[in-house]
Parts: sequence; C-alpha cells; structure tokens
Amino acid sequence: MRLLVPLDLSAATPAVLAAVRGIAAREATQVYLLHVAEPDPAFVGYEAGTDTVRDQVAHEYRGQHRDLQAHAEALRADGIAATALLIRGPVAQTILREAQRLPADLLVMATHGHGAVFDLLVGSVSHAVLRGTTVPLLLVPVRSR
Repeated sequence: MRLLVPLDLSAATPAVLAAVRGIAAREATQVYLLHVAEPDPAFVGYEAGTDTVRDQVAHEYRGQHRDLQAHAEALRADGIAATALLIRGPVAQTILREAQRLPADLLVMATHGHGAVFDLLVGSVSHAVLRGTTVPLLLVPVRSR
C-alpha cells in the first residue's frame, strides 16, 4: 500500500504520523511524506531587498527539509519504508498531483478544525483535497485547545 502523507510540519504532525504508524503496523506500506512549500512571495516589502528575501526563503526551505527528513528517518527506524518529498507550489493542487503521480492508495492528512468562518475566509487545504481527490482520504482531526 502506498500512503501519501501531506504534512504542514505543525503541531498536528505527531497525530498524523501516529495514524500512519497504525496503518503500517497492519500492512506492508510505502510512506511518502510530502511537505508543500509555498511558492515565492509575489510581493517584496519596501525594506527587504531580493537578496534578503531569497536568503530568508532558502533558510526556511532548509529547515523544512531537515524536519521532513527527520520524520522520514523516524519512520524508517520503526521499520516503515518512508520517503520525504519537499515540493514547492500551490498546496492543495500539489497534493492532488502527487497523489496521482505516485500513485497513492490512501492520503493521510490533518484537518485542524478551525471552523466554517475561517474556512470561508482563508480556505482549507483538507477541504480542497477532499473535493478534488479520487484517492481515499483519511483525515486526522487535530484541534487546538
């Protein structure tokens, strides 16, 4: 079974990885951990020059890559085949594209449960993926307390 596991590298990550471990304990699984990095900012403020912005974005990508690799290594230490993927692009569309490319048998991702008003104003990646996927999707509810 191929699992595509989009991670936002937030406090929700441990809950999602616990669900992945539960699935992998019952069945031979190949796990693809995916973090989608936001595209380059379209607007550069007055104070920051392009070199400053580029350096800051590169620093953030390196940190995200390290975190993602550490999660993949922890899964491998538990005997789970895991691959880390860091891809830049629009989040929901990139998740949907990777699910088809792999091809994934199951998507496992967090839903933060911010509420209808937040989702209306800001949007929800999990809802966008749910609306666009043909792959079964397991949503792990993670609510801030």
